[in-house]
Amino acid sequence: SPQGGSLLVGDSSGNEVLFFDPDTAALRRRLPIVDPYQLWFSPNGKFFVVNGIARNQIDIYDGHDFHLLHRFPIRAMPSHMAYAPDSSMVYCSLQETDRLVAIDLNRLVIVWDKPVGRTPAGVLWHDGHVLVANMGTDYVAMVDPVDGSVVRKIVTGKGAHNLFLSPDARTVWVNNRVAGSTSVLDAVSYKLLHRYQISGGPDDLAFAPDGTVWLTRRWAETVAVLDPASGHFETIAVGRSPHGIFLNPAGHPHAARVG
Repeated sequence: SPQGGSLLVGDSSGNEVLFFDPDTAALRRRLPIVDPYQLWFSPNGKFFVVNGIARNQIDIYDGHDFHLLHRFPIRAMPSHMAYAPDSSMVYCSLQETDRLVAIDLNRLVIVWDKPVGRTPAGVLWHDGHVLVANMGTDYVAMVDPVDGSVVRKIVTGKGAHNLFLSPDARTVWVNNRVAGSTSVLDAVSYKLLHRYQISGGPDDLAFAPDGTVWLTRRWAETVAVLDPASGHFETIAVGRSPHGIFLNPAGHPHAARVG
């Protein structure tokens, strides 16, 4: 949550969001939410957007009391999302139709809906552009947030799935699920700086305060704990199809939550 008091986990098959204590993992609350496949608060905390990938809908909730503001029926499979820094817009990838949709959160209207590449997944706002990892290709599309046009294609690896800005904002990390690799790009030039081989379908990642990078391996039932300096990683068994990961920097240095 924006204040850091709760860890929210979407249970898409149970149609609810679970609120946990981020330090103890104690369950505090169950909130009925339809198909919360991906969920995220806007930077200002005003909005809470939920992508329902199975029901083909994007729901905009009030970020304080969670009442539904608007539901957008979407074609098809809304997946990941990113916000404009001023919280005025949210950009959601539509996996089945190879498109990215831009929604004005203040007016609650769709501004544009444009093709960005095959099977788009992860979305990241960075340096005035929207970056979209295209899982059906080997590149990240750089998209103009005003009109949705693709202005550049950045090759990273087959099955480019999700992307993350490092804590120091100097690098962009891209997980290439099919290639079994993680590409590290310069955040200004997007030049490839390093590529780590992380087999097993790298999906999400989190940066630890000790400098390690934790990555879920979707097809290997483990989390990889990567030492970027050496390229060596250790694995932790976590269960079938690990997806999202949350590292609590305020807790134990090896305390993680994996979904």
